[in-house]
Amino acid sequence: MVSRRFANLYRFEGSEPRWHQSAFIAPNATLVGDVEIGEKSSIWYNCLLRGDVNKIVVGAHSNIQDSTVIHVRSRELGGTPNPTIVGEHVTVGHAALLHACTCHDFSFVGMQACLLDFAVVESEAMVAAGALVPMRTVVKAGELWVGRPARKLRDLTDAERAFIRESARAYTAFAEAHQLSLAPISN
Repeated sequence: MVSRRFANLYRFEGSEPRWHQSAFIAPNATLVGDVEIGEKSSIWYNCLLRGDVNKIVVGAHSNIQDSTVIHVRSRELGGTPNPTIVGEHVTVGHAALLHACTCHDFSFVGMQACLLDFAVVESEAMVAAGALVPMRTVVKAGELWVGRPARKLRDLTDAERAFIRESARAYTAFAEAHQLSLAPISN
């Protein structure tokens, strides 16, 4: 398929990216090392997932939008190593940075948000665009966090909770359209 044939996929020290055959991986996305992409998930244009010193997992029906960077925490730099785990039906907005953190199923990370080591975003929680979630912070289920550093603003409305689910569903459909229609142009 176009999405994987042209993607930048690299083995590192014996580990290599793995993906479900239904996943969309954009042609210019880069996956390095121990990276696993679940069923009907999407890794969009210019994303970098670098699982060189620990693992990255993106669960089924999740979307990692354009220019997002996902990395992990290594033992070599001191401290406790930690993977980055993105659950199922998660939306990660454009140009976000996820570093050695966890996003539970049905969570939402806004555009240009930054999640630092050991941060956790629980199910049906939302991190607003541009927010910086400090190390070891837990964004509780049903909460909206904003700011730099991020703080709880309020509980999510029912409409916002529904939006989290709709976003994941819509991006699964967008990815399927890209799988079927994306074609390079020759001069």
